Amino acid sequence: MDNNEIKVQLKNYIDGDGKLKQMPKKRALQVPALFYLASKFEAEKQYAEREINEIITRWHTFGDTPMLRRFLYQTGFLDRREDGSVYWLKDPQPKPEDFESWINGTF
Repeated sequence: MDNNEIKVQLKNYIDGDGKLKQMPKKRALQVPALFYLASKFEAEKQYAEREINEIITRWHTFGDTPMLRRFLYQTGFLDRREDGSVYWLKDPQPKPEDFESWINGTF
């Protein structure tokens, strides 16, 4: 899933500055939103929670950074130390087909 494809799917959710205006309610659109946000992080880089929050805040406008950070972690885009002090982009990244049960509500 590339950013151009994601932007097409999220055309009603991304503003002119490329920021996510709201988290889609439909799970099928939440997946591309999470892929979009995850694309803003560098592979193999470790981030403090503050840095994760800054990046997420930079790429959305609706003010729920903790929810987005939690979604990115829970869905396997980000990993972290047990104490939450360091985060990183998980390798390998999830694939769209990994979310079938999540989208269908059968997880």
